[in-house]
Amino acid sequence: MTTRRACLRRLGAAAVAGLAPLALSATPLERVRERGVLKVGLYHGMPPFHVDGQGIDVALAGALAAALGVKAALLPFHADDNMNDDLRNMVWRGHYLGYGPADVLLHVPVERPLMEANPQVSIVAPYCREHVAIARRIDDVPRLDTLAPLAGLPVAVPGRSLAGWLLIGADGGAYRQQLSTQWTDGAAAARALQRGDVPVASGLASELESVLRGDARFAIEPLPSPRAPRGGWAVGMAVRRDAGALAQALQGAVNALVASGELQQFFARANVGWQAG
Repeated sequence: MTTRRACLRRLGAAAVAGLAPLALSATPLERVRERGVLKVGLYHGMPPFHVDGQGIDVALAGALAAALGVKAALLPFHADDNMNDDLRNMVWRGHYLGYGPADVLLHVPVERPLMEANPQVSIVAPYCREHVAIARRIDDVPRLDTLAPLAGLPVAVPGRSLAGWLLIGADGGAYRQQLSTQWTDGAAAARALQRGDVPVASGLASELESVLRGDARFAIEPLPSPRAPRGGWAVGMAVRRDAGALAQALQGAVNALVASGELQQFFARANVGWQAG
């Protein structure tokens, strides 16, 4: 009997030992807190959210890390061909060159098709709303209820952008020949309008506002195109699917930043009007 009991005790101890690593394995949130650093993926060259270490997303990254009681480590990267690649490289697997993944990737569209195409991630904590917009010098273009007043006018717009694609195809390509598409982003297009190089510029609302908001000479409005997403889209962040506690903590941090007005201040400092996601 003693031998049998000893054997059972040994078997029980072995079973517990086998389960211990699983039971004691740290969650993604616990690992962040253990190392004292939140690794935050940021897009390179995305005004006004991140340019040369400055911008709205940089401020947000610091605030999120502070809410978790850790420091922020920024992982800037260049966008790949599509969002699915970005999520793979920066959230759930890491780049084949050894870069990443981050604990959280900022500036991710909160869209169901994107979520369904990427079951390895959770897209959470929307922190603003974005839309395609068009800016005009009021003296040159008093009204722009439709795109028809653009006929014959040069329009600055980044070619590799949603605004660019919408304008290239608008009204059967009627404005294709008058588009100036060499601009890297909507902020650069807005500066061309500000200088007087063109009477009209298009891009994301945040890009245009960061340059022109508050200047009475210009109007910034949603792009009057039936193909433009109505109401724009929410912008949030992505974590691994198994990082549920981290996702909840980040959502709580965003809620607190909105309630305190701190998130709105990040946008105001960039000369951008904040809209809830």
